[in-house]
Amino acid sequence: MFLTVCLNPTIQKTLRFPSIISGAVNRTAFHRLDVSGKGINVTRVLTQLEKKAAHLTQLGGDMKPLFLSLCEKDKLSVHWAESGSQIRFCYTILNEHDNSVTELVEESEPVASETEMRLLEKFDALLADVKCLIISGTKAAGFSGMIFPGMTEKAKEKGIRVILDIKGNDLMECLKYEPDVIKPNLEEFTATFKTEPEKEMLIEISRKYKCRIILTNGSKNIITAAENKYFETAVPAVKAVNTTGCGDAFTAGLAAALENGVDFNTAINEGIRCGALNAGLEKPGVIY
Repeated sequence: MFLTVCLNPTIQKTLRFPSIISGAVNRTAFHRLDVSGKGINVTRVLTQLEKKAAHLTQLGGDMKPLFLSLCEKDKLSVHWAESGSQIRFCYTILNEHDNSVTELVEESEPVASETEMRLLEKFDALLADVKCLIISGTKAAGFSGMIFPGMTEKAKEKGIRVILDIKGNDLMECLKYEPDVIKPNLEEFTATFKTEPEKEMLIEISRKYKCRIILTNGSKNIITAAENKYFETAVPAVKAVNTTGCGDAFTAGLAAALENGVDFNTAINEGIRCGALNAGLEKPGVIY
């Protein structure tokens, strides 16, 4: 089983406009509501790839029944700890006039003090059946800085493949436990390591922490350092409808392919395929 972890649950509102006039009232009949967030998007694509996947997060507040009903609609297996906090809403604005995609993101409310203990109990119970752990995104306030490193350490001790799509101190603290793959985007990597990624530096980080590094950058080449090698992979041009969740679809495709036993280059190309399929669809975090 794949276990995805994201500690920033999201309900996503997507609105599509033929054009947008700043400072005016803009109306549209084209809108949709989906459960989202990086971990949910990864789980949904893994499920669509016919992989057994479970998602772990925290939930609370008035929108919890809505969140769970949207998960059920998408046939997602979700495990959660009570947070005592409201679930955030985020908004995607699609402008057909210039094909732009604008994200409006709410910050999460802090979780209750006992949330981390409850969530880790569920994590420990789930881990026995897991072959691949994927941790994605930022975490809500109220969690300690050791929750992601602790999860990474436990998974690696059990021989579980670990893929991290996180950044900043969360990523730096996890590296000491030698995750298998780290996949920040280029901007996140630069902010985390305080420098532009140079070839030799990427190879050295990969060697030091015994991990493979994948840096995505939208429609530009994917940068990879693995096993003392550096290479770039071109991303084919696609007609994008909604790019929200493309990186998550990439992560899911990569993880599924690695578990299928293919080589790393083939897995990267499967990630690219899934990301491209997501870009062509209005719903976030899907491949069909």
